[in-house]
Amino acid sequence: MAGMEHLLRSNQRWAAAIKQQDPEFFRRLSSQQAPEYLWIGCADSRVPANQIVDLMPGQLFVHRNVANVVVHTDFNCLAVIQYAIDVLKVRHVLVVGHYNCGGVRAALTDGGNGLIGNWLRHVQDVRDKYQDALDQQSCQQDRVDRLCELNVVEQVDHVCQNSIIRNAWTRGQSFTVHGFIYDIADGLLRDLGLSISSEEERLAIKQQSVKELMNRPVRSGLPPEA
Repeated sequence: MAGMEHLLRSNQRWAAAIKQQDPEFFRRLSSQQAPEYLWIGCADSRVPANQIVDLMPGQLFVHRNVANVVVHTDFNCLAVIQYAIDVLKVRHVLVVGHYNCGGVRAALTDGGNGLIGNWLRHVQDVRDKYQDALDQQSCQQDRVDRLCELNVVEQVDHVCQNSIIRNAWTRGQSFTVHGFIYDIADGLLRDLGLSISSEEERLAIKQQSVKELMNRPVRSGLPPEA
């Protein structure tokens, strides 16, 4: 416990502030969770899911990994998706990347050693798929950020092609898969134009999103008006 006292004190202050605002908050929270959203995001410490969208504990079901990757052989991610869809019945699945992602940067330049290098192979697949588009960018930072955007597009597609998601849509369950990207430099989320509610519309919406990305400068998407 040496050196951890400041975390415990911070926790006590946080819990006391919540209870001062809502004395019954933790009692209600302990009885159940009923989030409407599943957040699949990057593990980067600068991208805290609940804080970014100003939601309280219990309102957001979260899965995070390096570079917000969705892999069909990753049992951790699959278990989270299945629980969110089949048990919690979330209404929205959010795949959220962020600009200047270290994992994406490493994938772009064949960086990363050991297990992280193996993991980033999934992002390198995205890089290879869109190499021509990346080569059109005038500087390395723009190439990184364009790959961050395209990685979100591809991971949304991976979510939608997952058997858990497809089976849920087939049986008539209503939910939407979205693609967002976060800018650490201004604290704002950008909508990448990906909101998919059925297998039938998946490909057309993905293709339109990619087309729109290619026709605008990197990081030029605007967040929705408040």
